[in-house]
Amino acid sequence: MKGDYQDLVDEISALLGAPATLENRDFRLIAFGAHDSDDDLAMDPVRTRSILTRQSTADVRSWFEAFGIARATGPVRIPAAPDAGVFRGRICLPVRYRGIVQGYVWLLDQEPGKPGPEPAALDAAMEVAQRIGVLLAEEAKAGADLSREFLAVLTAGRGWQQDMAVAALRAALGPGGDGLHAAVCVTPWPGEAPASVPGAAAVCVVPRRGGGEPGGAAGPGAGTGAGPGREAAGDPALAVLLRLRSTDALAPALAAVTRLLPRAAQATGSGGATGQATGGKTSGGKASGGSAGAAAVTTATATARGVTAGVADPVRGLADLPAAWEQAVAAARAAAAQPRFGPVAQWSAIGPYRMLATLAADPVDDPAARTLLAPTNRELARTAEVFLDCAGQAGRAAAALGIHRQTLYYRLARVEQLTDLDLDEGEDRLLLHMALKAARLA
Repeated sequence: MKGDYQDLVDEISALLGAPATLENRDFRLIAFGAHDSDDDLAMDPVRTRSILTRQSTADVRSWFEAFGIARATGPVRIPAAPDAGVFRGRICLPVRYRGIVQGYVWLLDQEPGKPGPEPAALDAAMEVAQRIGVLLAEEAKAGADLSREFLAVLTAGRGWQQDMAVAALRAALGPGGDGLHAAVCVTPWPGEAPASVPGAAAVCVVPRRGGGEPGGAAGPGAGTGAGPGREAAGDPALAVLLRLRSTDALAPALAAVTRLLPRAAQATGSGGATGQATGGKTSGGKASGGSAGAAAVTTATATARGVTAGVADPVRGLADLPAAWEQAVAAARAAAAQPRFGPVAQWSAIGPYRMLATLAADPVDDPAARTLLAPTNRELARTAEVFLDCAGQAGRAAAALGIHRQTLYYRLARVEQLTDLDLDEGEDRLLLHMALKAARLA
């Protein structure tokens, strides 16, 4: 597929006599034409970053989108703006399919005073852009069409059933199945899977099983710990299999996941519409529609409504996909349990929750912690957790809690009475710490 894109980009470059680049609608680089000019202005910071990192920043995206490229049906000329890192003007050819923008072809415009491409050449280039749109739409649709095979891999039992499901998905993906992927879990996800997710090889909705649901208990002391949390079959999750270019290039995957959160939050909607941000001004003086502020508001809305996402470690091939899905689910649960992780948490960054998410498949009901986790002892549970988080250092814990050290000692004595544990003993500390952390996942 990539070779097809490259051939079409080269065709546009030949038609217009200028090197072209192709990006998807999320400004992720797909293909670019050869550049053999000695003009330093041709490789300005924006173009250089796009090629070297294979994506553009949120600010650059907002700046270009402010010129209406997402709504345009024909070429759009964008003037140079040195303050924004755009030293040479651009010509943008929107890539659309059935009225929906799929991406953009970018070319450097001629210097002021010099004639640009002829209208006939631009018309011919737009016809090529339409062919690119068909390919991009088919690629996105292929990912959605694999939902059945993808779901089978994630829900099959261990052993030969899982092996057969993996083999079926590998056959459906073709050569791309042996590439690098990251599994993503977004929960809760109401309704059907989205028609397309940029960069996704497959998408499906998975009924959740076991371990409660992200966005359940707020942490130690929020519930009794003895009873069930949300029903295991309650909120489903969106599963996404994202293609990656390298193991250390997760930024595009994280960006794609972040853009899914407001969609889940809007459908989950517990009052109020998804936040909107008023467009600011860019350095070029143009009004900015999709600014970083808007992303921040919608992400905050998603967090407030309990929508979280987890991203697994990258895997090559599909044999380890079931394990990667478990990582993604665990990371999403950790994001719901600990706001400092979220709303998008990576498996590699959730620390002890990597183990706790596996151990705490059921609500915590350890007899030592049962009384402490009752709602009436919420403050004592929090005190114990902070004390243990601070490695038992009373001064640090008192400062973190904003209380006097003597108050801390009094509360810890009450904790020992309620739990019958000795906080001077390492194993007792370990048991209590695990119980408190696991309660966040229940």
